[in-house]
Amino acid sequence: MVLLDEQRLYWIAFSMVKGIGSVRFQALLEHFGDPQIAWNTPADALRAAGLGEKIVENLVHLRSSLSMDRMAERLDSKGISVLILTDEDYPRRLKEIEQPPPVLFLRGEIKPDDEWAVAVVGTRRVTAYGRQVAEDIAGVLARNGVTVVSGLARGTDAFAHQAALSAGGRTLAVLGSGVDRIYPSEHRGLAERIIANGALISDYAPGTPPDASNFPPRNRLISGLALAVVVVEAGLTSGALITAAFAADQGREVFAVPGNISAPQSQGTNRLIRDGAHPLLDPEEVLEALELTRITEHRAARIILPSDSTEASLFETLCQEPMHIDEIRARTGLPIDQVSAALAIMELKGLVRQVGGMHYVALREAKEPYSGVN
Repeated sequence: MVLLDEQRLYWIAFSMVKGIGSVRFQALLEHFGDPQIAWNTPADALRAAGLGEKIVENLVHLRSSLSMDRMAERLDSKGISVLILTDEDYPRRLKEIEQPPPVLFLRGEIKPDDEWAVAVVGTRRVTAYGRQVAEDIAGVLARNGVTVVSGLARGTDAFAHQAALSAGGRTLAVLGSGVDRIYPSEHRGLAERIIANGALISDYAPGTPPDASNFPPRNRLISGLALAVVVVEAGLTSGALITAAFAADQGREVFAVPGNISAPQSQGTNRLIRDGAHPLLDPEEVLEALELTRITEHRAARIILPSDSTEASLFETLCQEPMHIDEIRARTGLPIDQVSAALAIMELKGLVRQVGGMHYVALREAKEPYSGVN
């Protein structure tokens, strides 16, 4: 569990203010430079910083009644840990999406290996066919070391979580409520199993009830945590289609299971296929398409640091802003084929990431610089 230092407590406090999401919180940080200063600033200064009257009222009311010490004690007593956006172990893939949540509340643990994750989602009114497919897909993923992400809802979500656990794998459940408010209530036992072999995750503060309006926004976290989204069954109004839309916007792969053209539960998935989603005919296809059949190699490679002068030069040149491969070549003075080959290896190691259109970013700082000794 990450210790709740004073700065972290103010991040948490802002996450509890109705009307302050990632955009407004980031604006406050840029305006005041520090969450504690922003929290304690007078109402007039908050208005001047761009907050509306209702949000200012919400903030002033909350800070008049909130005890930071008691809040920390409640989180600890419920076994809830907290990640903030600046933490090194904040999920990397989620950090890459537009407007990532500033605060994540957890029961359980997110591990580095959860970076290799696939979301399996679908309708609550799952058919026998849909259940079998969801279980088959989640089981294959889990047995191959892929973490299964879903939403703990009735139907497809629950079967995907259960199948991953039964296969001895890990699974993450993203909630549309606080992580202390399990919904539906009959999934409390399943939730405890997930905590032991994964995590319950939410960007909603503990105590937040499972209001209907919370669920569509949380779907962007489900897709954001994953390399791809698999939609098993979905009607035309299913929340799973919202998850698929978020996935497409985030540059994730979208797979859909074809079904009976007369079945309501397959109308959404069949339409996804018509509109360009990968038709999933075999669970193994997900592994092959994402090269997850080589997951052991990926995991071994990700801990390796820049191992030669070429990698060290490329890593030093790259930053957090996307840079085209031609600019990288120009800045390093290296041949394009050497740059391309080295970047491919560095992406396997988790040192760089291609973000589209042959643009690359650095992902993390090397612990030790290349010494020049082979």
